[in-house]
Order: sequence, then structure tokens, then C-alpha cells
Amino acid sequence: MSRRADQSESLERALDGGPVPHDEDTRQMLAAAGALQPSYQRSSARVRATKDAMLREFARAQNPPETREDAGSGDGLDEPVIHREEIELPDGGHLVLTDIESITPERAEATAAHIARILESKERDRQT
Repeated sequence: MSRRADQSESLERALDGGPVPHDEDTRQMLAAAGALQPSYQRSSARVRATKDAMLREFARAQNPPETREDAGSGDGLDEPVIHREEIELPDGGHLVLTDIESITPERAEATAAHIARILESKERDRQT
């Protein structure tokens, strides 16, 4: 029997789950066959779990839970109070501060001073 026929038989045995041959040519052919074999196999358990999850979500979308009468009361999700403060800037500018936290006079003055510095620096940049 020829060497090629020997390799072919040992390759077939290896592909069928038999012993892996030790010669390099057959090992390379096995590697090539392994690269051609699809590596992803669908798990029937995962397919079933995905289908069940899809059906649960569909049922939930078709039958939404009823709205409670007391929803929104005391759960911390009430409409927040928006604090607003208007400040005149130097050179006739106008600044409006809004925040969900209370705006203290010190905070308003510090913000106004910061904005005034930014405006002054931009004015100097335009003049150069």
C-alpha cells in the first residue's frame, strides 16, 4: 500500500475519533479539517431558554400591569423643585442659574464672578 493511502486511512480513522497519528502531514491535514468544521453548535437548552424569554416578554407587553392609584406618592420620584436665580453681569450681561439644589447667594456670586472672568478673558483675546 502506498504512503498516500496509509495517510488517507489514518486521517479517516482520526476524523472518526480514532487515535491521532504521529506523522506531521496527517496532523496538518487534521488541523485543516478542524478549521473547516463549524465550531459553533446550537445548544437546545439555550434555544429553549431564549424562546421562553421571548414568549414571557411578549406576554408582558400584551398584558401590562395595572397602574396603582397611589403610584408616585411617597416613593421619592415626585416632581423635583427647580430653583432659579437671575444675576446681572458686568457690562450688561444677564445670567440665569437653575438647579435642583437651592442656590445660595454665595454660590450665585461665585458663579457670576467665574462667568465674568471667562467673558473678560475672551474680550482680551478678541482685541489682540
